[in-house]
Amino acid sequence: MGSDQPVPGRRERAKEDKRLRIMSVARTLFAEYGVDGVTTQQVADRADVAIGTLYAYAGTKAELLIMVQNDKFAAAIRDGLAAATVSARRQADTVEQVLALVWPVVACIREQPENGRTYLHELVFGDPTEPHRAGGLVLAVRLEEGLSAVLARDTRLGAADAVTLARVVTAIVHVTTAATVHLADTPSQILSRVRRQVSAILVARPVAA
Repeated sequence: MGSDQPVPGRRERAKEDKRLRIMSVARTLFAEYGVDGVTTQQVADRADVAIGTLYAYAGTKAELLIMVQNDKFAAAIRDGLAAATVSARRQADTVEQVLALVWPVVACIREQPENGRTYLHELVFGDPTEPHRAGGLVLAVRLEEGLSAVLARDTRLGAADAVTLARVVTAIVHVTTAATVHLADTPSQILSRVRRQVSAILVARPVAA
C-alpha cells in the first residue's frame, strides 16, 4: 500500500541533514565545555557548515542551546507525565504524584547544571517570538498543565486552585533547579527541596466546596 505522505525532495533532505549535524555537534560541545565555553563558530566548523547557515537554524548561541535542550525537555516531560499516571493508578498521594512528574524534569535540567539554568533563564527572559524559545514555552505550558491535572485530583483543591498551584510548583522547580545557591546540589537533593516546599503548600488545606 502506498503512502500518502510526500517524499522529501533533495533540498529538504539536505536541510534536515544540516540541522541534525548542527544539533549533534552543539549537543556534544555544550555537554563537554558548557554553553559559556562554546562559540557558534566552533559549532559551525565542527558541523561543516558556514556560520551563516548555522544562523539560519538558530540566530544566537542562546537559541542554539534552546534548540538542543528542547528535545531533552520534551522527553523529560513525556516521561514525567507517564510516571505521574502510574503513580495515580497506585493511589499515591498528591505530593508523590507531583514528584513523579517533576523528577525527570529535574534530572534533565541538572544533568548539566550550567546549561540547564541558562536554558531556563533564556526561556523566561528571552524574546518569546524567537522560534526555539516559543517551542520551549509551549513545553513549559505542557508541564504546567500536567501539574494542574495532578493537583486537580486532590479533593482539597478546586479547579482554579489547581491551576494556580501548578504555576507555584513550576516556579518552585525553576528556582530550586536554577538558583546559584543550589548549583552544587544533586538531583536527589533538589527533589527533596521540592518535596518539602510542595508539602508545605498542600498541608492542612481545607476541602474545596
